[in-house]
Amino acid sequence: MAAPPPAPNSPDADEDPLVQAYLALRPNLIRFFAARAGSQAAAEDLIQELYVKLATRAEAIEAENPQALLYRIALNLMRDRARGEARAAARDAEWRGATRTAVAGEDISEEAPADEAAASRQRLRQLIDAVAALPPQMQKAFTLHKLEGLSHAQTAQAMGLSVKSVEKHISAALKHLAAKLSR
Repeated sequence: MAAPPPAPNSPDADEDPLVQAYLALRPNLIRFFAARAGSQAAAEDLIQELYVKLATRAEAIEAENPQALLYRIALNLMRDRARGEARAAARDAEWRGATRTAVAGEDISEEAPADEAAASRQRLRQLIDAVAALPPQMQKAFTLHKLEGLSHAQTAQAMGLSVKSVEKHISAALKHLAAKLSR
């Protein structure tokens, strides 16, 4: 595998002792990363990160032992990556714990099966049609009380009726809907 080209913003990358050490040690660094990361792909990613870090740094670093410094930077890159992966795993686990239900250690879906969802939609459509077929006063009383959550007294006040009339309208609506939906 060929060494990556010097970074465009560092014209003297060829003269940088750390970049020179990187280029000379690149195969060893790849083996170093692969042995610790457990994957050749991860090693390739890390070696690229290392090169970018070296080639794009703003100031030159004088090192008595560039090889030792490279391996220290490599270890730090691996630690940073491991910390990031651990944070991501913890964040994902937290999200799964908040949004999923588990039974016997297995995630289960809280969504209804497709056939049940289709049957529910059909039943809802029947209910909407049945409510629409109610006489206007009965429909309004039912809608205000059952769907909008008003009390009998509030519904009576909103409709300008007595509470007893509202109760009769709602009772008649429930009987009519039960008969219509039980078919």
